Amino acid sequence: MRRTFGWGIAAAAILVAAAAPAGAADRRPARVTGSAEFALPYGQDGDVRSFAFDARSAPYSRPIPLPGGEMGSPADATGTVRVAHWVAADNITVRFEAAVDCMITSPGHATLTGIVTRADEYASDFLGKRVGFSVQDGGRGRDRVGFTWSASADQNEAGQWGPARIGTCLAPAAFATVTRGDYTVRHAELTAPPAGN
Repeated sequence: MRRTFGWGIAAAAILVAAAAPAGAADRRPARVTGSAEFALPYGQDGDVRSFAFDARSAPYSRPIPLPGGEMGSPADATGTVRVAHWVAADNITVRFEAAVDCMITSPGHATLTGIVTRADEYASDFLGKRVGFSVQDGGRGRDRVGFTWSASADQNEAGQWGPARIGTCLAPAAFATVTRGDYTVRHAELTAPPAGN
């Protein structure tokens, strides 16, 4: 009886999905969730690096004082990214946390940025700065991440090199392979402003 009941639920779910109108959109916001450790493809060491994401889209929620920015952006987002880096040579863990301000997704991929709001002493230079992340959700065991502070630099008007300035929703491709843990990207299309705006 239990097996028959289970098959009945599965059949009902298939019928409901088939009855949905063609092209019906999932109205849930885009999300990036999960926690994982990853390995760098360069400069291998004994360090353990990890990111924990809990971010979701919040379109048109962050007005900016620029022409056309009064309503905010379709890529506005909220949430938190927590960064931890255990430095093997010093046997210390350095942590910081960023408040998400922007996110754009495509199926299986996300790029997001956040402003660092809390940092350990060793990462205090990050406070108040924007950092960027990329996530590739390839399924358990095949995820990847990328981040801005290790693989990008910038030149000023005088040609002098220094840390890159990170705009909203900017990050390199996901270049580091997840070794433990899992990330989930739920894609949602960017939307037009609400009616009346």
